[in-house]
Amino acid sequence: MKLPRRGFLKFAATGAAATLARPALALDYPTRLVRWVVAFTPGGQQDTMARLVCSWLSERLGQQFLVENRAGAGGNVGAEAVINSAPDGYSILLVGSPNAINATLYQKLNFVFMRDIAPVAGIAHTPLVVEVTPSFPVKTLPELIAYAKAHPGQINFASAGVGTPHHASAELFKMMTGIDMVHVPYRGTAPALVDLLAGQVQVMFDPLPGSIEYARTGTLRPLAVTGATRWPTLPDIPTVTEFVPGYVTESWYGAGVPRDTPVEIIDKLNREINAGLANPRMQARLADLGTTPMPGSPADFGKFLAAETEKWGKVVKVSGMRAD
Repeated sequence: MKLPRRGFLKFAATGAAATLARPALALDYPTRLVRWVVAFTPGGQQDTMARLVCSWLSERLGQQFLVENRAGAGGNVGAEAVINSAPDGYSILLVGSPNAINATLYQKLNFVFMRDIAPVAGIAHTPLVVEVTPSFPVKTLPELIAYAKAHPGQINFASAGVGTPHHASAELFKMMTGIDMVHVPYRGTAPALVDLLAGQVQVMFDPLPGSIEYARTGTLRPLAVTGATRWPTLPDIPTVTEFVPGYVTESWYGAGVPRDTPVEIIDKLNREINAGLANPRMQARLADLGTTPMPGSPADFGKFLAAETEKWGKVVKVSGMRAD
């Protein structure tokens, strides 16, 4: 079909304008407040990480990046809120390990995370620390395994909730060691730590940012860290894999936006987040929190998300973890 000359020129001009508008969109972005949704309560590791990055982006881009806590359903309420938002870069999700776990743990979600969230950037990753209340009569990880085998079902381990890294990491540990411990879920890390400190529960796998001071001071007894190598500032604490070969888990944090968000905006956010991760001041703060920067492209973070979703999907299925 031939277009009249005037129609053709109008069509061409419209197409050219749209092509030029996309880079301009990224150039101007953001022009107003950006909400960064954290799918958990204030004060936890996710909240701390988001506020750190939001402060950096607010300085760099001249608009306020504001943390909005949308807790519920193990992180699914916040994830769904972002997924259902306009794909314009003004709603960002603090992506983390629970999103990878929830993809299999929950059978009736209103979204498919890997399909409906576009990866933006990794932020940081951290091991968990296996810790026990000081009154518990074990001082090493092998002693914990031996005690658990001698007292099946008599050790309670705390978590920040069903499907959290705390829970999933402990379930993987149970699978790989053949021990039986009882899961006691809490509504967040803080109340779980309170009961661990009081001796109401005996064991917890907690991401290092939440327990690093307890480990340093000995307020709780750290038995091992779950990373592939020992943590630099806690060199005397062994890794789990030194006693359970192949066991490695980490908690991690990143950024995601609704699918169909313009790639120019995604790339701009990625560049600015990576600039923050390369900044000595932010690196020092991340190290102080017990985390390591996780720079890379949106594609890098997407591959990481896919691998984590597959890994934890297997653990959920084999362990029988359930979201009641």
